[in-house]
Amino acid sequence: MKLITRICWALLGIVFIFSGLIKLNDPVGTGLKLEEYFEVFAQDFGSFFLVFRNAARTLAIILSTLEVVLGVALLLRWYLSKTLWVLLALLVFFGFLTFYSAAFNKVTDCGCFGDFLKLTPWASFTKDMILLGLWVVVYRGQRYLRHSYARGQLGVVYITVATAVSAGIGVYALGHLPYFDFLPYKVGNNIGKLMQPSAPLRYKYIMTRNGTEQEFTDYPTDTTWKFKEMVALNPLDGPKITDFRVWNDEGDYTQEILKGNKLVLIVQSVERADRDRFKQINKLLLAADSSQKKILPLVVTSSSPADFDVFRHDMNLVAPVYYADATVLKTIIRSDPGFMLLQNGVVKGKFHYHDIPTRAKLEGLL
Repeated sequence: MKLITRICWALLGIVFIFSGLIKLNDPVGTGLKLEEYFEVFAQDFGSFFLVFRNAARTLAIILSTLEVVLGVALLLRWYLSKTLWVLLALLVFFGFLTFYSAAFNKVTDCGCFGDFLKLTPWASFTKDMILLGLWVVVYRGQRYLRHSYARGQLGVVYITVATAVSAGIGVYALGHLPYFDFLPYKVGNNIGKLMQPSAPLRYKYIMTRNGTEQEFTDYPTDTTWKFKEMVALNPLDGPKITDFRVWNDEGDYTQEILKGNKLVLIVQSVERADRDRFKQINKLLLAADSSQKKILPLVVTSSSPADFDVFRHDMNLVAPVYYADATVLKTIIRSDPGFMLLQNGVVKGKFHYHDIPTRAKLEGLL
């Protein structure tokens, strides 16, 4: 029992630290997931939860930092009993979120491990129940964990450092870009290729006749069978990007944006976009337009044409404007505004508005 307790103790601490760090890697994405929960709760329990929506990113850093600190405290056995009770509160909270999402199909991905690992709602709930089981073993076996690795003032120092480092990781990522990009638009990826299946998709057809079901690998020619469902046999071979589309008043521009060198200024929302850097942004757009590498600058936004027209005049933007889905733009870059550099559809660079590059740097990436 002593060995089992110590294994559960180590696993519980490591999972909490890992989960927190993954979320701190991308606090904007974690904040977006919290916003999704707040909107769902506002619909089901009242508009009160919308109050928290504007603080989602701050809450993302606080909760993720708490996960890391609790994991560290557990591994150090610092005030073990009290740490375990706080862990229990967090596990119950996460368990409620994942169960609610799974039972009522509200949020399809809990964001437990950010974009590093996508879990279905029921898988997320199962994960929380396993962690709760680990907690029970550790709580009941505290007598095997009496030795603390951080007593008195030394323990306070360790926890303070863990808190400062964790929060610092999240704050820096919030003001720049994630340290590790797990999204399909990361640097080096070819958007055009990821929009295509990696292998021909194969399907099975579920048909019904006289109350019975049967599966077919080829669509039956017998018309007495009635179609019910078509299921992909190799879904992992399907396109990794399915919703990338860019357009303007003249029509679809998706294929054109994937040709040649393009410097794409992404303005997700004119209401939320930071306006302080547009003097530098305009300089870069003009510099890119005169580059010998033939870099074509353009703007992509999810705001309405009317709203963006006002914004464009306020910011003196001279680049052509195109439109895309808001969710797609949030997936492309965790910065508003932000830059994406493309070369024949390959992402050569992404830049937060706090890290606006020079033309020389753009040319060096092409």
